[in-house]
Amino acid sequence: MATEMRLFTVACLLRRGRALDQLSSALSLLALLIGLAPLLGIKAQPLTALFCALLLILGLGQKYWALRVALDAELFQQLASRTDQLAAHTVDLDQTLAQLKLQPANTPARSWEERSLGALRLLRQQVLWLLAQLLLAVLIVLGLPWLAITG
Repeated sequence: MATEMRLFTVACLLRRGRALDQLSSALSLLALLIGLAPLLGIKAQPLTALFCALLLILGLGQKYWALRVALDAELFQQLASRTDQLAAHTVDLDQTLAQLKLQPANTPARSWEERSLGALRLLRQQVLWLLAQLLLAVLIVLGLPWLAITG
């Protein structure tokens, strides 16, 4: 049985996904601004456009995971404050998720230990997408001067 502190701790960890999402959004916005710079009369660079598109795609992938993490953070927070009737709330949650088509109706019941691990897996996915976006941004910053010299 899940304890109030475990649910609260998972909710706190999942809420960290918001800061990750904000960093990714800033990178995506920067990529969008650079990608749209030719509209302001700046000479278009095909390689720069490709890099910006890749940054945006990685940002969208991160955004997908961020939305899932944010939903779980709110659900865990809500349930952490109501552990006295956790079993009943768990059944209600599963029924609601099935009605909204967010989980299959015939999904077997999972323990809160399994749900916690699953939610933290979502957060790790979000981190991986952000890391890919950050790595690409760093490679662009470090690589563009070299590309300008050779190209």
